[in-house]
Amino acid sequence: MPSALQLQCHLVLIFLAASKGETRYLEVRDAGEDDPFLLLSEDLKRELSAGQIYRRSLQGRLSFTADQPQLHCATFFIGEPEELITVHYDFVNIDCQGGDFLKVFDGWILKGEKFPSSLDHPLTTSQRYADFCETGNIQRSIRSSQNVAMIFFRIQQPGNGFTVTVKKSSNLFPCNVISQTPSGRFTMVIPHQHRNCSFSIIYPVVIKISDLILGHLNGLFLKKPSAGCAGVGDFVELLGGAGLDPSKMFPLADLCHSFHGSAQMKIGCDNTVLRMVSSGKHVNRVTFEYHQLDLQETETRKENSIEEFCLPSI
Repeated sequence: MPSALQLQCHLVLIFLAASKGETRYLEVRDAGEDDPFLLLSEDLKRELSAGQIYRRSLQGRLSFTADQPQLHCATFFIGEPEELITVHYDFVNIDCQGGDFLKVFDGWILKGEKFPSSLDHPLTTSQRYADFCETGNIQRSIRSSQNVAMIFFRIQQPGNGFTVTVKKSSNLFPCNVISQTPSGRFTMVIPHQHRNCSFSIIYPVVIKISDLILGHLNGLFLKKPSAGCAGVGDFVELLGGAGLDPSKMFPLADLCHSFHGSAQMKIGCDNTVLRMVSSGKHVNRVTFEYHQLDLQETETRKENSIEEFCLPSI
């Protein structure tokens, strides 16, 4: 395996495929400061699903050297749901006094929206940044709180750059997750913790909840002005929208009671989120599966299927 990978880019997207030990990236030229969201367009999703543009192991070092001024650059990392990502500065040669910067962010930011949202992350927004120009040798390793992290950087002098080592570690109770794939199956467990956890799927999907264990019994509601689970304390909600931040998405349905069976929903939004709210008084658990919504499929409605949402937008 090469010791380092030289990248020349304005914007880089990197996926950490933990089970395969591989990565893929896409180079986008002349990207503006708000353009990272272009990387999540439907065309790109189809392209990445069809095959990797580039692949190599990322259990090692990643190097970047500027061949020209690089003003608005970002690298997005994503691991498996049960993994955390650690970024360690090995070598940094940038001009902090001249306006360069190198920052690691605990999560993702796209178009000004954060994942996990500020409501669901244990740290404040300022605490989620690790700025090399402020910390220097004081903080050389940064570990994410979930399976996604990113690097922002600006390097104005050709020949300057940096080298980082990227590693992954296990997370026994994954909380906030962005799915690498448009289909899969996942079980989220919150063991007596007062926290909110979101599972984000950046695709229109059919999602089926097959098992839900909460510390109380209540009801299942579609979102209406007078209905919901807000006063229950422990519940699951389904959200849909076009952005990344769950707190800014449209609430579609609440599940307020434990059940064994099947509750299915078609969500045609660009982003689908299953979010569990936990009071900390109980062990809450939800198992669900999902697959990308195919508008051509004529799926027979199951008895407990509930409404379709956002379908006109795709």
